[in-house]
This record gives sequence, structure tokens and C-alpha cells, in this order.
Amino acid sequence: MVFLNIRKIPFMSKSEYDEFIDQQYVSRIAFKGDYPYITPFLYVFDGKFIYFLSTKYGKKVELLREAPQVAVEIEHYKNDMSSYRFVTLRGQIHEVDDDDEKLRVKKMFVDMITDNNLSPNVLEAIGHSPEDPLESLLDEERCFVWKLVDVKEIVALKNS
Repeated sequence: MVFLNIRKIPFMSKSEYDEFIDQQYVSRIAFKGDYPYITPFLYVFDGKFIYFLSTKYGKKVELLREAPQVAVEIEHYKNDMSSYRFVTLRGQIHEVDDDDEKLRVKKMFVDMITDNNLSPNVLEAIGHSPEDPLESLLDEERCFVWKLVDVKEIVALKNS
């Protein structure tokens, strides 16, 4: 069967997808396991690495410890799909151990939550209560800090 006039979705340039990743803050991560496992994560981007915070419990933590290979997907689209962009990155997620790096990343999260006027309810996704002050992210060790490394493939597409 021959398909004629198939139109391919255009790729984004590196500068376009770096800017896109920097503007968003919600991703989905697909983990390896008996079956694929996908869950949403808030993230921040420092221009080089994507960082995530998570609770210190749950299936995601178990799966990351067993197999750190993941696919991270970031998307944005208008409700009528007249405009859409998405980036998928395949790499590994590792826990950040360095205290200075963890504090820097947590400060980035505080700024991202504040700058985007996010509900205090997002704190529940990272082991805190919505009643906790946002700065408790900096003072307490209730969440893991993760970093996407060893990215093997990036697919970044946009509509024309």
C-alpha cells in the first residue's frame, strides 16, 4: 500500500526545545517494570539538566531503584489541538546526593511554584502537606531529588 502526501510533524531545534522545556513544569515519566508504569512529575530545568522531586515512598521509587532507564515526556497543547508541542527524552534518573545541589534544586522548585502561582496542593505530590509553608521544601528532607542524566535520545516535535 502506498501513502501519498503524508505530512510529517516538524522537529524543534535544540534552542526551541530547550526554551519549551524551560517554560513548562509538568512531565510524565514512563518507568520499566513488569508492565510500563507512567506517572506525572513536576520538574525544573537549569538549562542543562531536568530535575524532579518525589515522595520517599511508592512504586516509582521502587522502579527507579530497580531500573533507572526512563522516558520523560513534556507536552503543551491548546484545547482544540490547533497548537501543540511535545518532547520525549530517553535517559536515566538518578538520585541527587550532593547537599548543595539538592538545596539549589529545591530553591528552583520554590521559585517555579511561586512564579506559576501553583496551588499549595502540589506539595502533597512531594511529601508535604498543603498547609506547610512553601519554604519547608528547603528545610526538611521529606522528598527525593532526582536528575535526568545520560540522555540517549530526544524527540521534539511541534505542529507547523
